[in-house]
Amino acid sequence: MTDAIQTRIATQRAALEDTLDQIEERINVPRQVGRLTDKAKASYDENPVPWIIGATAVAISVVGIVAWALLSDD
Repeated sequence: MTDAIQTRIATQRAALEDTLDQIEERINVPRQVGRLTDKAKASYDENPVPWIIGATAVAISVVGIVAWALLSDD
């Protein structure tokens, strides 16, 4: 009977440890940012055209907003 209880405790402890490791993994911001950065780099290496188009669109938008702010008659 005691061995069964000890086994059950060990099993529950291992499950709890696994759950805590998963939670830590999800809330570890630097690790998540690193993964996202690696994913973005791989995406760019695979096909840079959408990234170039997106960067160009952002640049045009910023220039347009700055020009509008400077040249508007408010």
